[in-house]
This record gives sequence, structure tokens and C-alpha cells, in this order.
Amino acid sequence: MKLKIISGNANVELSKQIVQKLGLELSEAKVGRFSDGEVHVKIVDNVRGADCYVIQPTCFPVNENLMELLILADALKRASAKRITAVVPYYGYGRQDRKAEPRVPITARLVANLFATAGINRVLAMDLHAGQIQGFFDIPVDHLYGMPVMLSYFQDKKLSDIVVVSPDAGGVERARSFARHLNSDLAIVDKRRPRPNEASVMNIIGEVKDKSCIILDDLVDTAGTLTKVAQAIKEKGATKIFAAASHGVLSAAAKQKIHDSCIEELVITDSIPLVRDSQPTSKIIVLSVAAILAEAIMRISNDESVSALFL
Repeated sequence: MKLKIISGNANVELSKQIVQKLGLELSEAKVGRFSDGEVHVKIVDNVRGADCYVIQPTCFPVNENLMELLILADALKRASAKRITAVVPYYGYGRQDRKAEPRVPITARLVANLFATAGINRVLAMDLHAGQIQGFFDIPVDHLYGMPVMLSYFQDKKLSDIVVVSPDAGGVERARSFARHLNSDLAIVDKRRPRPNEASVMNIIGEVKDKSCIILDDLVDTAGTLTKVAQAIKEKGATKIFAAASHGVLSAAAKQKIHDSCIEELVITDSIPLVRDSQPTSKIIVLSVAAILAEAIMRISNDESVSALFL
């Protein structure tokens, strides 16, 4: 099958890096807006019988980017594409993955249903907020991790006395795997979240005194939790504090909070484009996951195993 790569508007730079590594060019698609704001899509290239990959993280503005992805998929389906794979480096609405309290939706499942309804045959995702989201899809999901690029970064720094810190109980498995590859110890923060985007640090399980700490999470949104955790382990005697997260959502005043905190560096990937605005970003290091995604696309296209890319 012909391999076609199509990009939405959410992260065009990442899409360009992916096709460069594949030795291809982006297929031409016009993704614009009608005067009332509706998404208008036209696939310019011939995609009949093609193996198509739509690269579109559903980051801010989430609803706009999600609709672009769904409409691109519908356009490809109606243009007789053989297979449509959604390459979603960041899966928006993934944080609402269960009924944590009465009368709330499970939007991670709702969006999964929308993918299938739009004609998407397969999903290539990275660092989903919760592993069980894979089970919300009735189509195949390949779940990649940004951990390899972050591991390489921290291994090159040659830090001593490292402790990997999970900011909550839900991230322990991720942090334990990261710590194992760094041959380091693990610490866990017990916290309570009274309301969305707000957390209170309660207790630190593990030894961080006189250690170089790496706080590991899947995403950083307002940075409220991250900076509170950093301050808590600083008060417990940590000497150096770094943070790493696959997805830099960085909404509201997040970048300013990180700049003002005791965190030396925040390491994120380019799954979401870093917005350069008036807030400082000197502490933020962006690593590319283009090579991982390009390799996964090639393996899927050739019907080869993708599991070799997992850590």
C-alpha cells in the first residue's frame, strides 16, 4: 500500500520532522475554517487504496484539534483510503477515564467512540494518562512511551545519588520503570486533590535527603502539583530537583510557576508544541519524539512488530 502522511494544524513541526525521518513528504491537505468557525478540509493528494496516517495531538485548543482529526479521518474514508491510523502524540480528554464521583462523564471513552465512528482503523498514541484507556477503543491501539528520549537525556547528565519521585500513587509503575533503567531509588508522594488542577502534598514515602531527584509524570498542566511536590522534597533535603513529563500542556501561568520554583529543569517532549509567550521558558527542555513515532509508523505500515519500541 502507498504510505501517506497527513498533518492537522496542531503540531505541524513534529509532522515535518516525522516525514523527514521517513524520507517522505507530507501529503497535501487543506485544513481551514469557514467564516463561522467550522472546520473545512480537503485532501488534495490521491489517497485511494493508501495507508494513511493523520498526525494530530488533541492539545489546546482541544475541541478544535479534535474536530480537525475527526473530519480529516472522515475525508480520507470517503476518499477510499485503505487504512486510516490516527497518530495522537497527546490524547486530550484522557484525564476523565473513570467515574470518580457521581454524575460525571467518561470522556476518554466518548472520544474513543468518536475515533471509530469517524472511520479511524487504528490509533498510535503516546503516554496515555491511564493504561486502561487502550481498552476503551474497539480498534487496535499501539501505545508508545516518551521514556527512551528522557532516559537518554538524564543518563547523559551523569547525576549521582538519583531518586525518581512519583508525584502520586497512580504514577508509581511509570516511575518504578524509569528508576530501574537509571539504577536509582524510588520515592512516592502521597497527595490529595480536593478539586481539579489543585493538589495538596501530604507525605513523602522514601528517602530524598542529599539526593538528586527527578519528579516523573505523564503531563504537566498548571504545574501546581509539580511545584508543590518539588518544594516538599526540597524541604526534605533534596540537593537537586529535576522534573520530566511526556506532555507539556503548560496552561495558565504554568511556565512562570516553574521558573519561580526550585526545579532546575523541566524536561518535556514535543508531543505538544511549546508556546513561546511572555512567560519564561529558560528552565524548559524540549526533546523530540519524532524518531520514535516515525519508526512506529514504518513498522505498522510494514506489518512488523511495534513491541520492540516499548521499554
